[in-house]
Amino acid sequence: MNNRTTARERKAIPGHFKALLAIVLFFLLLGGAHLVLSRYLMYIISVMGIYIIATVSLNLTNGYAGLFSLGHAGFMAIGAYASTLLTFPVSLRQAYDLPLLPALLGGQGYQWPFLPAILVAGILAAFGAVLIGAPVLRLRGHYLAVATLGFMVIITTMAKTLKWLTRGSAGIQVIPHYTNVWWVYVWALITVYVIWRIINSSYGRAMMAIRDDETAAQSQGINLVKYKLLSFVIGAFFAGVAGGLYAHLARAIRPYEFSFTMTFEIVIMLVIGGAGTMIGPVVGAALLITLGYALKPLEESLRLYGLIELVYASLLIVIMLWRPQGIVGGNLTLQGLGQWFRRLLGSTGERHKGTLPDPP
Repeated sequence: MNNRTTARERKAIPGHFKALLAIVLFFLLLGGAHLVLSRYLMYIISVMGIYIIATVSLNLTNGYAGLFSLGHAGFMAIGAYASTLLTFPVSLRQAYDLPLLPALLGGQGYQWPFLPAILVAGILAAFGAVLIGAPVLRLRGHYLAVATLGFMVIITTMAKTLKWLTRGSAGIQVIPHYTNVWWVYVWALITVYVIWRIINSSYGRAMMAIRDDETAAQSQGINLVKYKLLSFVIGAFFAGVAGGLYAHLARAIRPYEFSFTMTFEIVIMLVIGGAGTMIGPVVGAALLITLGYALKPLEESLRLYGLIELVYASLLIVIMLWRPQGIVGGNLTLQGLGQWFRRLLGSTGERHKGTLPDPP
């Protein structure tokens, strides 16, 4: 028995090789889609990737550290405005009433390249998380949610009132179009990998211990503020990156875009997909972005504006009633995901009858 097990283990493909193969296959499929699909569909796929980054990063804070944060849209706003102001063409700054860069950021005739600007956008969002996180992360439950929601309101209000910097409610247009599907999914891959490494480290285990029982975690010598702040700051960094990518994809940003609606959407994606899982946020973001763009023509033709938000909210209620752990749910690993798909493919008959197999 032991010899047969050993032989099977020798024949088994290493997990790292499988992951690398899956990544290569995914980018090959993405390249094929880029050649075949229209620009509009590729735009939707890019938006989906940006929301995957935002939802996966929120999952570290909400799903693994147990902090119910509603300030993610505020971090995305910081990233969007920071990358826009750094990369905005010098020749158009006067026409759009935008300030020239100070000497510290390169001087009046300097325009930042895209990658450094995106990194700075993430760093500024992380810095904002340190400022707000240090005082509010001592709160718990809905008190923390309300405090982070207040942070989001402060950021959007500042974006409206600081007209010399952000052009106020009019927003900024003609933003350089740097974001494409490759930038988005490389960053999505980096986000998933970093979060995965964190949750499989001592830092991640400390965060999950805090989520499960703060008092017990503290009695074991875990510094609650340190690990809460770490999850909050890392989540904010990737939210800032997502905001920067969004600005250079949409090419126009306004303060109201980073308000309650965006926060609502990201939280719903996380809850519906499955908080506290690696694949759940990806599934939730992909599902809701697809659903939103599929319903948009119906919403416009019937003039039922707000239909998409109603469907999102109804879906959230259904999930909370019948599957509160989300569509994926549980502690799903890559191995478990493979088993789930095999069970799914092996139970086609059941699916035709309208019953779905339970995930592991």
